[in-house]
Amino acid sequence: MGHQHQNLIGGAWVKADRDAPNINPSNLKDVVGNFAQGGADQVAQAVAAAREAQPGWRRATAQTRGDLLDKIGERLLARETELGTLLAREEGKTLVEAKGEVQRAGRIFKYFAAEALRANGDVIPSVRPNVTVETRREPLGVVGLITPWNFPIAIPAWKTAPALAYGNTVIMKPADIAPGSAWALAEIIAEAGCPAGVFNLVMGRGSVVGEAMLNSDGIDGISFTGSQTIGARVAGLCAGRFRPFQLEMGGKNPLVVLDDADVDAAVEIAAQGAFFSTGQRCTASSRLIVTKGIYKAFVEKLGARIDTLTVGDALDPKTHIGPVVSEDQLKQNLSYVEIGRGEGARLVKGGERLKGLTDGYYMRPALFADADNKMRISQEEIFGPVAAVIPASSPEDALAIANDTPFGLSAGVCTTSLKYARLFQAELKSGMVMVNLPTAGVELQAPFGGSKASSFGPREQGGAREFFTRIKTSYVTA
Repeated sequence: MGHQHQNLIGGAWVKADRDAPNINPSNLKDVVGNFAQGGADQVAQAVAAAREAQPGWRRATAQTRGDLLDKIGERLLARETELGTLLAREEGKTLVEAKGEVQRAGRIFKYFAAEALRANGDVIPSVRPNVTVETRREPLGVVGLITPWNFPIAIPAWKTAPALAYGNTVIMKPADIAPGSAWALAEIIAEAGCPAGVFNLVMGRGSVVGEAMLNSDGIDGISFTGSQTIGARVAGLCAGRFRPFQLEMGGKNPLVVLDDADVDAAVEIAAQGAFFSTGQRCTASSRLIVTKGIYKAFVEKLGARIDTLTVGDALDPKTHIGPVVSEDQLKQNLSYVEIGRGEGARLVKGGERLKGLTDGYYMRPALFADADNKMRISQEEIFGPVAAVIPASSPEDALAIANDTPFGLSAGVCTTSLKYARLFQAELKSGMVMVNLPTAGVELQAPFGGSKASSFGPREQGGAREFFTRIKTSYVTA
């Protein structure tokens, strides 16, 4: 066992019995580092540390909490290139995208540094004389954060920052296959002066560390981002303990392109949403629903746009699209290409594994046309650079197709008509709607989340206060 990046428990770095290598998907010979694989015993230690620290952190002034978060944000921004390089190596995002994600993480901490100071109570008129009714928001207590691999520093940031801002203590479990960015964030949090036990990091397998967190009676709330299957288990175990939980579980996001759209702009919006970040975004535009007047031109131009996209090493400045994160994910992507062919969709471009680059998990973006919304490639989340173009006979038909999905995270429409922009904004059954913008573009100060099988519970990012606090009502008389 080489040098181990250890877990952070109670303010100390704690060695685990075993570790696992973090492999660069751009170059399988490049080991980013060896990271601890904690067990149920370390989860129990982290819970104990967080519970001990919680009363003190809860009573800390808003200024104290805000100052810590602002310092963390400053340190993240100052290390943008270093941390962006780490993120690109472990997850496969291009360096430009990775540095942008680090910037986002830093700005999230600075945003919640200010939110910690925002007034958060009300005085309600009483119907009785000499009675005052007041509300205040209090922290949940100890919160467990379970984060995915596709945004390995931004999602840990947008769960951790509000949790700390509102007086909670934290146990975080990052994704097993990309723990390096979360470990670096933990190091920054510790070095910024976070009190011992307020933030704890336990890395390891979901079936071990995640399961121990879900079964712990010492955790007061769980915020989870990941698959529907695991999300359902989180919901069941939390409901049985009457414990608040928050779920983000993916999407099958439609981008509708109407006849009156600027076709070149729509093609670029679709390419950005469907293929960049290797399609590994829960907000990716994986269903492209196009009305018949513009359909042929759109398919031809999007196919041509794929020819201009360079797939390669995430650290190469010429690369537009990096590798798929892992061999299992690559196999899943390629299997869906075969499924699409078997279902009768027309493969316009791409869909093959690329050789001759560095030894990594490279795939050419796949574009299907003439797909039907009932096909598996139109209904199941692939989580790779695979998009299906579905024809629609009218704007109303396109709207019906867009809503015909079990998911409801993000949806978009490309149109120059204010009438149709407003129609789709009102009628799309999704938590977020984009008009003439990629479905994958969101801002940190706005609520993030979806409907149906995509999300459950209060919104994240700009809506995070609703989950990480609860309301107490007081009645006072002289």
